[in-house]
Order: sequence, then structure tokens, then C-alpha cells
Amino acid sequence: MLKILGISGSPRANGNTAFAVKYALQTLANKGFETSYISLSEKNINPCISCWKCSADNKCFRNDDMSAIIDSMKWCDGLIIGSPVYFGMVSGQLKIMMDRCVSIRANYGDSLPLFGKVAGAIACANSRNGGQETTLQNIQTFLLQMNMQVVSDGPGFCHSGGTIMSDAENDVWGLETVRNLANNIGNMLTRNLGRD
Repeated sequence: MLKILGISGSPRANGNTAFAVKYALQTLANKGFETSYISLSEKNINPCISCWKCSADNKCFRNDDMSAIIDSMKWCDGLIIGSPVYFGMVSGQLKIMMDRCVSIRANYGDSLPLFGKVAGAIACANSRNGGQETTLQNIQTFLLQMNMQVVSDGPGFCHSGGTIMSDAENDVWGLETVRNLANNIGNMLTRNLGRD
């Protein structure tokens, strides 16, 4: 069974980003994918200090929740990362998580463990043009640096990913982009494995 991990980068456990990521995961679960969810609001992750100790064994010296998150990222076949928009960018919690992933790419002679996985992004803001696109680009830059296959929300919009405005539960248009993103990730995964 193909496995999908969803990560909410919001400091709020039950906010719009959490709702949108869970909505995407439910869309995929309904199609037979195995799903798992992580909320960074519940995690203790210390910032990277660029010490490069991880270059010896691709493991950070810090003893916090990041190692379990990395294990989950290695577990999945597909990844969905969501963030609220903070000043046109990702949340601080998500940026710390992304920075800490340097440990699994610190030894540049090794193959990256997330290579080839299919991934997409969701951004939630207060208004329709509230910085979602630049936030999606923040997340997609991270995904590309991890050598993942980045997909958009696909037909019928073909934008950069899922975009939510204000109250996620009632944003019909925004939820359509999230649903399209989830379906596009699922379709890409099954196509990659020759199952379509």
C-alpha cells in the first residue's frame, strides 16, 4: 500500500492548515492510500545551528522530536506539507523543521533518502491573495532541495498547490485546489509504479 505523510507546519493544532492537510489526507485515504499526520504544534524541534556534526553520520546531535519526523518522511511514498502564511513565507516552526533536514543531506556523496518521493504543498492565508504563492514556493524549494518530485494542484487549475483563504472548512474553491493536489499526488504515485 502506498503511504502518504501530511505535515502541518502551523503552531495551531486545530487551525486552517491542520484542516487542509487532513482534508488532503482523507481524500487519499478514500482512494486506498495509507496516511499519517504530523502537527508541528505538538513537536519539540530545536533550530539548526550549522555545526555540521551531522556530516559524519547524517544524524543531528540534538535529542528532540526531529528524528521521528525524519523517520516518517523516509517511511512515506508521498508527502504533503502545509503552512500558514506568515509575512508571505512559511511559519517559523516549519522553517526550523526544514532547516533540520540538512542532517539527511549533509554528506553530499550519499544518495538523498527522500529522492524521487512525490510531494506537494498547501498554504493558508487570511485573504485570497495573501501570500499563498510565495509560501508554496518556500515549501517547494525545500522539496526540490531534497530531490523530490514536486507536483501542483493539477487540473482543473494547475496552480502551484493547494491554496486556502480564511476559514478552510468553508472555502469551497480553496478545498477544490487541495483535493486536486491530493489527487494529483496519488495519480503521480500510481503512474510512477505503473499501476494506472
